[in-house]
Amino acid sequence: MTTHPSQTTRRCASPGPPVDVREWRTCRLLEAGFPRELATSLAAGHVDLHALLELVDAGCPPELAARILSPLDEPVGPR
Repeated sequence: MTTHPSQTTRRCASPGPPVDVREWRTCRLLEAGFPRELATSLAAGHVDLHALLELVDAGCPPELAARILSPLDEPVGPR
């Protein structure tokens, strides 16, 4: 019998010591469907990761979720 990983398997979970926070945030955003450049930019910023993921889980496109939650004084997207 062959078993396949479920969709709930988290690739960003690390069994060992904590990984770099930016790498983990980037990984979680990529898993949620964010384009790489946007995920990298958001992971380095001051945007609430959990709020981003909640919006996407509710059906909001990643780019729109980023615009909604981005601080007004910071540009959204790659720099």
